[in-house]
Amino acid sequence: MHLLLLTVWTVLWFALVEPNGGFSWHYLRTGGELIYQGASGDGTGGLNLYAHHPELQMGPISFLVAGLFNPFSEHTGQFLSAAFMSALGLVIVVLAGRSAAIHFLGTGTNHQRLRQRVLIAGAAFIPMWIEVSVRFGHLDDVLALFFTALAVWFLTRCNPAAVGVCLALAMDSKPTALAFVPLILALPRDRWLRAVLWCAALLAVAWLPFFVAAPDSFAAAKFTIPNNPASALRWLGGNTPVTPDWARPAQAALGLTLGAVAVWRGRWAGVVLLGANARILLDPSVYTYYTASVLLGTLLWDVCGQRRLVPWWSWIALIVLYGSVFVVPDESAKGLIRLGFVAVSTAYVLFWPQHRRRRRKPLTEEDEALVQGPWGPMWDPNRTRPWAAR
Repeated sequence: MHLLLLTVWTVLWFALVEPNGGFSWHYLRTGGELIYQGASGDGTGGLNLYAHHPELQMGPISFLVAGLFNPFSEHTGQFLSAAFMSALGLVIVVLAGRSAAIHFLGTGTNHQRLRQRVLIAGAAFIPMWIEVSVRFGHLDDVLALFFTALAVWFLTRCNPAAVGVCLALAMDSKPTALAFVPLILALPRDRWLRAVLWCAALLAVAWLPFFVAAPDSFAAAKFTIPNNPASALRWLGGNTPVTPDWARPAQAALGLTLGAVAVWRGRWAGVVLLGANARILLDPSVYTYYTASVLLGTLLWDVCGQRRLVPWWSWIALIVLYGSVFVVPDESAKGLIRLGFVAVSTAYVLFWPQHRRRRRKPLTEEDEALVQGPWGPMWDPNRTRPWAAR
């Protein structure tokens, strides 16, 4: 029933937004056509893509997937891609629920309350997911967030190779996913190396061919965008007309640092939220689809990092970051609101008192047998604590 309700909620938002959607899909369609050109085109595609089109700031995996819609007409391809991306949002909610089920295994957590928490947080997540997937058609962000959620799912199963692979695929889809790499640190220390090696290997396979074949591809890293008056960056002294030189490196460094501190504090479930916070804090643009990464972060934090029934942070993020776009007229005030949300949510994740931290350990066969259904262990009405400590 929970999954059915979220599916209906997704379909309603899809039907509302799709007629005017696909705002940025042309970037993905162009990149999808260019990456498959190879030597048969005008020389600006294939491995020369980033050297000749630095404005295409998506990763190669995003273009490879976008190219799968090339055989269809532009309108049909856009519609099918939007439907595909919307469905991934539901998959992410299920992954978050299953990740929480495994994370809290053996703690006496009430499964019925967990399902309700996932439903309430998912209801806040879906509108922003439709924003990024349907209204804007940003397949790169969609894939990056999907692979990150998948990495979290494998993290709860203590699978270092899969965690490394998924994080690499996230960065191969969207470089800003670099901020989520501290998730590796939530694995047992003796498994860090395996995860890092898998991650580094897949990153090299995806990106090195472009830089070796066309050294001018480095120009894509210097591509700038206008510095919006509503950005939080303006409040931090970034008043240049376009992206300040220090903004991107600082964004990556801040995201990695906050994520590492969160893991050290035993709060790995906040890594994605903190990485997304670093992006909206130091990014010169304020597109509403940026908020989708924050909502994934709050979804994971609310279901994996908290035990209260009502997932406040998902709804706070939706109202403060998305709602303020429509009700606050002053651009500078919008930037201050974004800055305030980042400051308060970051402080809460890192410093608010939490339950005793739990060490990550591999699942046993008994654990795997308990994890059934889309949300985790099947509910037994005769037990109020289906995951009582063994």
